[in-house]
Parts: sequence; C-alpha cells; structure tokens
Amino acid sequence: MFTNVGCSDRKGPSAAAEPSKLECDQRGVASWYGTNMKGRLTASGEKYDPKALTAASKKYPMGTELHVINLNNDKDVTVTVNDRGPYSGKRVIDMSVEAAHELGMKKAGVADVCVQDAVKK
Repeated sequence: MFTNVGCSDRKGPSAAAEPSKLECDQRGVASWYGTNMKGRLTASGEKYDPKALTAASKKYPMGTELHVINLNNDKDVTVTVNDRGPYSGKRVIDMSVEAAHELGMKKAGVADVCVQDAVKK
C-alpha cells in the first residue's frame, strides 16, 4: 500500500541559502523515473504508481519514510521507500513523478537534495 503524505514549502531559515545547516543523512543528486514504469513491480512487490509519493533507495529499508529537501528551491516532500536504486551515477535517490513534481525538479530531471529519515527528524 502506498503512503501518500504532503509536501510544503519549508518555513524559517532558507535551506537553499544555508544548506550546510541542515542535518542530512544523505546529500546528493536526486532523479526521477517516469510514467513508462507505471504498473511495473517495484522491489517491494508493489506496482509503481507515478502519482504516489514514493522513492527508490539503496540505503534505506523498504517502507522507510524519508523527508527530501530540494536544496535548489527549498521545497520538500515526504516519500516512502518502495524500490531499490538509483543505479545511475552518484545519485542518492530516485523519486516518483509526483514526488519530483512536488520538489519542483520534474523539468530539470535532477536536483541537489538533502535526505532525512522522517522518523529521526
């Protein structure tokens, strides 16, 4: 079952202006995978839904909720890990289409991000 949780612009000091003050479990490049994957099984056994707020990670266990902050525009989203990856370059997380949209990175395709375990946050 997909967990859909909200996204918002962060309040307070700008993460985009002061990214070094963020406590990140991971920093790096995020990418997203598109609608051509719709319906394919993810590593968790769920079908990929581009409209769900999900992500692929090699580091975190399936079902982990992650708070992801786009360091370029200060937008954030909480996603649930349901797949493994990314397997391209030095990327740290692959986002669903909807998560990429919420982070404002869909057009660019990639973004510098801070990833936090939402439970530890």
